[in-house]
Amino acid sequence: MNRAIVHMDMDTFFVSCERLTHTELTGIPLIIGGGDRGVVASCSYEARKFGVRSAMPIRMALRLCPDAKVIRGDYEMYSRFSRLVTEVIQDKAPVMEKASIDEFYLDLSGMDKFYGCYQWSQEIVAAVKKETGLPISFALSSNKTVSKIGTGEAKPEGRLQIEQQNIQSFLNPLSIKKIPMVGDKTFQLLSRIGVRTIHTLSEMPVDVLQQMIGNNGIELWKKANGIDENPVVPYSERKSISTEKTFATDTIDILEFRRLITGMAEQLAYQLRQERWLTSTVIVKIRYANFDTETKQCTIAYTAADHTLSRVALELFKKLYTRRMRLRLIGLRFTNLVHGNHQMNLFEDTEEQMNLYQTMDRLKNRFGANILGRASGFDFKK
Repeated sequence: MNRAIVHMDMDTFFVSCERLTHTELTGIPLIIGGGDRGVVASCSYEARKFGVRSAMPIRMALRLCPDAKVIRGDYEMYSRFSRLVTEVIQDKAPVMEKASIDEFYLDLSGMDKFYGCYQWSQEIVAAVKKETGLPISFALSSNKTVSKIGTGEAKPEGRLQIEQQNIQSFLNPLSIKKIPMVGDKTFQLLSRIGVRTIHTLSEMPVDVLQQMIGNNGIELWKKANGIDENPVVPYSERKSISTEKTFATDTIDILEFRRLITGMAEQLAYQLRQERWLTSTVIVKIRYANFDTETKQCTIAYTAADHTLSRVALELFKKLYTRRMRLRLIGLRFTNLVHGNHQMNLFEDTEEQMNLYQTMDRLKNRFGANILGRASGFDFKK
């Protein structure tokens, strides 16, 4: 049976949400992000015409487009709209994967015998538009990679079908930057040897690519040739992520408590980023020596940043630990999780902080999660 995989992506999602609630923003260059030292979380097509792009420093974006209006994002509102879109799609699609806050994969394989897959996709998109008022694009093909590239070519509010026999002719003229796994470094590396189009990349010997960029070279070659066997993973929302520590001996060591909470926050924040979650609720739990257990929680803007989560956790602990009694347990939990990469939550982060987290995560991925962290979170007694 031929696979029928649909990729759906909301068009300038953050911008579209803002314009639904603030119609005066329609039609003007709009940038959503943090302050002067922050970076662009999203921007309108009007701003993109001037070269503004996501993750660009706000200062650079305003040099390119001085007339743009900059507003801080409302992640709570975006998450609310995302849940609504998810419910509409999930209600109509047999298998749906939520790839991010505004991006979905659908597996409609076998649906052609009941109803045309392209027509089915159009009706789902129409339902999203009717129920939410938000614009959405989609592409239908035989695998996730081709469908995702197709959606990018179809935007804004586009619909595209790439039949199996037309996949290579569709991919060939496109820049290798269109392949999801090709970042700036890979693009520069391949450009230096004259590989700039997918057609050229698809004809490279796979062993040469493997020598240049490791095992990712094999995957890159497959994608350039329209090969992707990755399945659509049925969506399920994770409720929370947590950790706790029971002391071998009941203690009243405040410095140890603070060190432990900082380390826990860093550990869980790293896990959030690896699994592409953001949290909006922090909960601290303590258990006294007499087994009395107390918790305190706080709602914050969605994030996966160590510095934010550790600060909130320490503030909660300070308010919670009021009795001068020994503790036997401390726990930390993040709840109200939504899918999304941390780079999507740029409203309070500076470019320097984002670069720091990316570097830290690369080192942790290579050498282990405990290879580095804040000094306040390390146990120097070991």
